[in-house]
Amino acid sequence: MRNALRTAVVGAVVAGTVLTCGSAGATPPGPGVTAKLISTTTVGNTDYVIREITVPPGQATGWHYHDGTVYGFVRQGTLSHYHSDCSEDGVYKTGTTVREPGGPGDVHLGRNEGDTPLVLDVLYILPHGAPYSEDVPNPGCPFQ
Repeated sequence: MRNALRTAVVGAVVAGTVLTCGSAGATPPGPGVTAKLISTTTVGNTDYVIREITVPPGQATGWHYHDGTVYGFVRQGTLSHYHSDCSEDGVYKTGTTVREPGGPGDVHLGRNEGDTPLVLDVLYILPHGAPYSEDVPNPGCPFQ
């Protein structure tokens, strides 16, 4: 178990973003966005989850936030990351990392504006039993 936790924590340093739940008025992920569960470990009241997220060209994660900190490593492609004020807070290319602090004050959207699939390795550090993300409606941005 210690090795699994160590792997998850080390992955956090090298890993970030994205994905889905479902509520009324929410903006779901675009067509073809997929997530593959790699690992899950619970220590005390905290879940450590590693997932592989794939976002096809021209698609997005849907507007959301996380109940805990999320770290992402861009394994392939480029992630364009937007906050609820519609501003782009970063463009993350292959080999870079992104950190999302979590909570409803950190509503965001990840988009693949490139022409190759975006592949993210994501570490979620969440309260035990929390969903991977909480979907929210578009905050008024002219894009999804």
